[in-house]
Amino acid sequence: MRRVVCPGSFDPVTNGHLDIIGRASTLYDEVYVAIGFNRTKRSGLFDVDERVEMIEEVTAHYGNVKVEAFEGLLVDFCRRRDIPAIIKGLRAVTDFDYELQMAQMNYGLTEVETLFVATNPLYSFLSSSLIKEVATYGGDVSGLVPPTVLRRLTERLADK
Repeated sequence: MRRVVCPGSFDPVTNGHLDIIGRASTLYDEVYVAIGFNRTKRSGLFDVDERVEMIEEVTAHYGNVKVEAFEGLLVDFCRRRDIPAIIKGLRAVTDFDYELQMAQMNYGLTEVETLFVATNPLYSFLSSSLIKEVATYGGDVSGLVPPTVLRRLTERLADK
């Protein structure tokens, strides 16, 4: 069985994330979406359980996507699940600089491979941070996140 992990914070999950997850689901038997968190840090706009719920909801139609939260090193997550590869979307050259260092560290620790996928140009500017900022000031992000995520995002920001 061919497995890959797509890691991130996904706070919130965007259409750019879903593009990478969906493309990975056509190439691998199992795609793990690994939501990293740190108990000592503020959890973000959505807590980790909410992020798991949202991603499970918007990826349910793939059938081969599993969603889990993890704390610690991604390579340990991979080792425990016998996952030999990480898949990462690259939006720009600046992403590559950071991601290459992470890939080399991960390979050096456990020989887990990292595969880079060029982001769909429609989403090359997209990040969860940008979504939150634009939505906070009333900007329209409806084409950038799934409808269920948009609903939750709108409700959460209205509560603040």
